[in-house]
Amino acid sequence: MTRTGGFQDDDFWTEFYTFLFSEQRHTQAEDILDGSPLFDFPGGTRVLDLCCGPGVFSVPLAARGHHVTGVDRSGPMLERARKLSADQGLAVRYVEGDMRSFAEPGAYDVVLNMFTSFGYFEDPADNSRALRTMYDSLAPGGTLLLDVAGKELLARRVTPPKVVQRGEDLLVQTDTVLDDWARLRSDWVLVRGDTVTRTSLVWFVYSAVELADLVRQAGFDRVEVFGGFDGRPYDQEAERLIVRAVRPE
Repeated sequence: MTRTGGFQDDDFWTEFYTFLFSEQRHTQAEDILDGSPLFDFPGGTRVLDLCCGPGVFSVPLAARGHHVTGVDRSGPMLERARKLSADQGLAVRYVEGDMRSFAEPGAYDVVLNMFTSFGYFEDPADNSRALRTMYDSLAPGGTLLLDVAGKELLARRVTPPKVVQRGEDLLVQTDTVLDDWARLRSDWVLVRGDTVTRTSLVWFVYSAVELADLVRQAGFDRVEVFGGFDGRPYDQEAERLIVRAVRPE
């Protein structure tokens, strides 16, 4: 079986779910929220979790007393998020929507886009449009947190195929640099019993300078770059590329 729809295909999220959203990923989100100075929000902060998936950040943010809206284009992922929220007795608003067009002007104090959920549209203008909707949804003085795997980090990690096992399932991932490092293609082969599923994802990758410039072009101010959720500098020790920016007052 071969899939080519990538992130726009609901079957992709269902088929590869255990590799995309392991228990470790949920635990990691909890640890980030507990220890990261970047998430030191006042109680009752209005948070938009854009590309929320199955509620990895939405649910623990709500558990910490914030007013959370999770937006994702995948219905199956939102169903998982709703179940997780209900199981924990938490009120989280979930909306099925496209990050290029979803905007509730001035409705949020914080907009999050986590775990490399940015850059997947084929037309770079669509990626810029998504940043502008994030800007529009923030109240003046509101904060954007955008977390990706930076180009500088990926350059260290594009290696021979990676093999990951979850139970009896096996995933082989091969990454290929495209367009002089403008984009990356990730080819995935999932072996589950006698079934082999293939899919490919292609997305734009950004250096710190490129992503910060893109954020500024969307209208943001006070743009800062961090190399990890602990607030470390973006240098040779960086683990993530995190941009924090503010919608001007």
